[in-house]
Amino acid sequence: MGRIIKWLIYLGILGALALVAYAYVGPYFGADFSPPQTEVRQPVTLDAN
Repeated sequence: MGRIIKWLIYLGILGALALVAYAYVGPYFGADFSPPQTEVRQPVTLDAN
């Protein structure tokens, strides 16, 4: 049972490292992580008494 837990911990660490590496290296391979840039306008009512 201890071996399984140890392997799960190793896989979790390896997965976290892979995710961090993908976040840094992904833009070089065409992955775009930036949000879409759009302007949002909403009317605001001031002093609506």
